[in-house]
Amino acid sequence: MKKQTVAQYFDFLASKGFRLGEDSFRFVQFGQQYAQASDELTIMALEWTLKIQKQFDGSFFLSLLEEFRKQQLATNKQVRLFMKEKGLIDE
Repeated sequence: MKKQTVAQYFDFLASKGFRLGEDSFRFVQFGQQYAQASDELTIMALEWTLKIQKQFDGSFFLSLLEEFRKQQLATNKQVRLFMKEKGLIDE
C-alpha cells in the first residue's frame, strides 16, 4: 500500500465534504517543514486536530505535530495512547 501525502489527504477530506482552504493547506505544509515531520506524522496530527477541535486550528495542529515528533510517535496506536494519556480523548 502506497503512503498517502498531505496533499492526497486534503483531497480525501474534500471528497468527504470537509473542505479546508488554501491557507490551511499552506499552514500545514509550513508546520510539516518547521517540525521536520513525515507526511504520515503530519496527517496524524491533522486528523487528531480535526477530531478534537472539529475544525482546523493551526496552533493546536502545530503543537500536536511538534509533540508527536518529540515523543517519536510513529503509529496510530502510539498516537492514540499518547492522546489518551494527555486526557485529550476518553476512548
